[in-house]
Amino acid sequence: MTTTAQQNLSIQKKIAILSIVLFVIKMAAWVITHSVAILTDALESIVNIVASMLGIYSLILSAKPKDEDHPYGHGKVEFISAAVEGTLIVVAGLLIIYGAAKNLSQPTAVHQLDYGIILIVVTAVVNYFAGFICEEIGKKNNSLPLIASGKHLKSDTYTTAGIIGGLVLLYFTKIAWIDSVVAMLFALIITYTGYKIIRSSIAGIMDEADTQLLKDVIVTLNDNRRFNWIDIHNLRIIKYGATLHLDAHLTVPWYFNVYEAHHEIDELTDLLRNNFGDSLEIFVHSDACMTFSCAVCIKPDCKVRQSPNVKKITWSMNNISSNNKHNESTTAIG
Repeated sequence: MTTTAQQNLSIQKKIAILSIVLFVIKMAAWVITHSVAILTDALESIVNIVASMLGIYSLILSAKPKDEDHPYGHGKVEFISAAVEGTLIVVAGLLIIYGAAKNLSQPTAVHQLDYGIILIVVTAVVNYFAGFICEEIGKKNNSLPLIASGKHLKSDTYTTAGIIGGLVLLYFTKIAWIDSVVAMLFALIITYTGYKIIRSSIAGIMDEADTQLLKDVIVTLNDNRRFNWIDIHNLRIIKYGATLHLDAHLTVPWYFNVYEAHHEIDELTDLLRNNFGDSLEIFVHSDACMTFSCAVCIKPDCKVRQSPNVKKITWSMNNISSNNKHNESTTAIG
């Protein structure tokens, strides 16, 4: 297991332990107060615990090395883990809405609300900082389970903050139905958060393009272009757990030998790894330039040029993913 994978697993284990502790505190607050809004918060913590356990499992599995059955590694399990977590969040949200609606018609008396509010405030503060740290490490290490856990903990904090506001209002007004309405309102927010996590997971399973990442790669290529990079096309990025796989075709002068062509591929690889990290796996196929490439070739010292340079290609989302060499057809020119 790599150092990054070990760090991810260590953080996920701490999140699991923290989730259990926070759940116990919230349940204690509910026992003291009998508030359905506090019960809402406690039920979401059960989801946090289950999600953390799933995250630990997925991180252990995704860190396993490639084998004959999984030539791209086991990273896809992270998307499945996040999808299960999102589903659990949605189910918890719907159960909370049902319970709150039932309590609205038959309100339960609330007791010692001041003590309950103090306990919930403590859990909210701890949750936010844990979620912030978890999400930042997840982004740094390209770990979907950590990002999902971090977002969940932070969203839990936001809902808890709203619940605290409702409990304070209930404390001063003594209006019983406020407890149920607050629970229902934030259960809807919880449900929407779960939906977004499911949506992100499905996108990963279906190898949906990461638009922002692709844009960042294109900007890097345009800003650091080499004269011998006549064309880059058929560029694709796929995420497998913490690993990013990038495929592309690089067009170089036709008279380059294998060593010279490979040198340009190394230059391209080093550029991207320096900007996007060592977790990036790059597979570049070299193409020889054709006669039609001269019109878009910016190499100043080419001794075999057949026609003058007419236009410099600016790689974009629209043209870099095309499977045609640029200028092979008029639609491929950026």
